[in-house]
Amino acid sequence: MTPDNRFIGLGKDFWAHVRSISEYIGYTHRGTSEIRSYTIEEQCQALATLGLATDHLVNANGTPSTFAHSLVAYFRHRATILNKTVRSLLMNEREASKLFAKTRLGLRSTIPVPMNKQKGSKRKPAYLTGMVNMIIDHYRGCFPCDFDPRTLTCITRNNKPLRTLARRVDGAFPSTINPIALWEIKEYYYTTTFGSRVADGVYETLLDGVELEELQVHNNIRILHYLILDAHYTWWVCGKSYLCRIVDMLHMGLVDEVLVGREVVTRLPVLVKEWRKLAALRVPQVQSRKV
Repeated sequence: MTPDNRFIGLGKDFWAHVRSISEYIGYTHRGTSEIRSYTIEEQCQALATLGLATDHLVNANGTPSTFAHSLVAYFRHRATILNKTVRSLLMNEREASKLFAKTRLGLRSTIPVPMNKQKGSKRKPAYLTGMVNMIIDHYRGCFPCDFDPRTLTCITRNNKPLRTLARRVDGAFPSTINPIALWEIKEYYYTTTFGSRVADGVYETLLDGVELEELQVHNNIRILHYLILDAHYTWWVCGKSYLCRIVDMLHMGLVDEVLVGREVVTRLPVLVKEWRKLAALRVPQVQSRKV
């Protein structure tokens, strides 16, 4: 899932409206549980009930502003991309297990795959993380990659720390020192509720995005930032409001792309090839491959 160009570069006040209106009205239709969009009338009613101004959405003559029409267009886009695309990409544990096995066989990968954090019969390979690692390993060529960073990401200038991110990420290419790409993986195949741990995962990605945005604005250094997620029950049945917030985060420029479920096997190879091109521009000679 990539951002729609119509909604890139919009002001923070636009996203303040998106959040306030969405939170007040609700993210889904009752009964169908599909993601909903909002009419201009609904937007005005929501803001008025909150005690906020509405004349910037509709003037005294009843004519909607360009700003109001942009909100309508965005809400429609968000609902459509989630209802029609993201929903079908999310997998359950059984589907993820099959795709994991198929990917492993097709790539003939021997890279170690981490186990999930479950116990007993639920203790199995981390399917989404495993697929991500195998695909990146297969397509990264001779460039290194840190599949399990145990240190904070650091961006340097003149070989001195310029920025150090507040938290560890799930992966970095080619390393956590001056990375080209960073990613977070959120797979919750065995989660039965949308708990605080899952919600925290969304806000952690947002924090990373805010720090990377500040780095780009003030130092003109861009690092690609990805969110990779899966589990139909967790995200669609329990967490549709958070999917909406993730789409918002994507268009706010805090994440470059969101890879959902089975999308990793088609989209990730393309991305890794792009990373390799960027890495090749950095160094005169290809570095030795290491994990």
